[in-house]
Amino acid sequence: MLPAAARVYIPVVVVSACGALVTGPHEGTPWATAAVLAALYAAGERTGAALPPVLFAAALLLPPGAAALVAVPGGLLAPVRGEPRTVRRVWHAAQLALATAAAAQVRTAFGDGPFTRLPGLLVPALAAVLAFCLFSAALTAGVLITAERTAPPAAWREALLEPLAPHLTYGLVGLMAAVLWQGPYGAVAAVLALLPTHIARWVVGQARRERAAHQATVRALVQAVEIKDRYTRGHSERVGRASALIAREIGLPPERVEALRLAGILHDIGKLGVPTRVLRKDSPLTPEERRIIELHPGYGHEMVRGIAFLDDARTAILHHHERLDGSGYPYGLAGEAIPSSARLVAVADAFDAMTSTRAYQATRGVDDALGELRRCAGSHFDPLMVQALIRAVRREGWNPAVTADEPEPFAPAQARRHARREAAARPTPEPRP
Repeated sequence: MLPAAARVYIPVVVVSACGALVTGPHEGTPWATAAVLAALYAAGERTGAALPPVLFAAALLLPPGAAALVAVPGGLLAPVRGEPRTVRRVWHAAQLALATAAAAQVRTAFGDGPFTRLPGLLVPALAAVLAFCLFSAALTAGVLITAERTAPPAAWREALLEPLAPHLTYGLVGLMAAVLWQGPYGAVAAVLALLPTHIARWVVGQARRERAAHQATVRALVQAVEIKDRYTRGHSERVGRASALIAREIGLPPERVEALRLAGILHDIGKLGVPTRVLRKDSPLTPEERRIIELHPGYGHEMVRGIAFLDDARTAILHHHERLDGSGYPYGLAGEAIPSSARLVAVADAFDAMTSTRAYQATRGVDDALGELRRCAGSHFDPLMVQALIRAVRREGWNPAVTADEPEPFAPAQARRHARREAAARPTPEPRP
């Protein structure tokens, strides 16, 4: 249900857009040009790769009413998220129509001559683009404030600052299309000039959707682990953050930083294959239970097999509990035989395990944890990775959140205290498997 303010604001905008449509066109309007531009924009919106340059070209080539009409079919056909869908589509079409009409009105203030000469056209084109941005931002901010109750400063920041730079770029493309349209090569050249922009926006849109799907997959996997092992709530994301800190500090390229961030986030995904009673046990693990829980790196390695975007993370997931001296698991690798990605995630994992509160382990301060990592560098941990984390934390800081600080209601207080004493007495900062 829309708030009362939005139920007033949105109809006012829609009625204003209808007024611009019915009063703007006049005799001599190039309707063929308007129809082609409207079809181009509608096709772009329908395929999820809207073409703002088409609207800017319409504002330069057409009178305000006809320019507004170009935006309507695409606005009504655009895919929308959330309910009510019909209201959202009508609002989108009205917003685009009014912003395009405003841009065309500003352009007409510079005269109605043919748009064939550069660089003199840059001034009216820039003025039209700025008018479009300001008008569109005002309308968007209004709906954010009335319908979504966004604070006015945040609404204006979202509505104006984010799209301003892209729209200035699209304005230049729209100017180029308008010049070509009225030049010797005509509409065909203008349409061909717009195609690369459409293809580029479609590719970028596909990449964004793919990235969103990847992030949703990772979130689902992490949530599944944290539902099962509540003592690691938030641990996965922090290990991912620490892994990225180390990766950037040692100079890895962005794609490797992202791969290692994902490896850190998913390093414990194999715990889904470990019995819940073992994961949630407050008292120290028995040898048999430890053998069971030490299977989780292998489980995790198999779980992400076949997920293409996690290929780079698999090795780190499998070997993040190996130690330089060969005393780790699952294979007892030593030294350089341990993949560098696993050595990096191991440091991030141990650091967060020491600086977050859990029922079976007493928390340490950041300086204490870094000191313990330094002490164990060369035996358990890669000194290069330890020093990189120390430098990064000293420079950027670290704010660990408390995880699973509320004990299970059935866990005896004496057992929890005993577990903490046991954890504090351990000579190694290696986290519980």
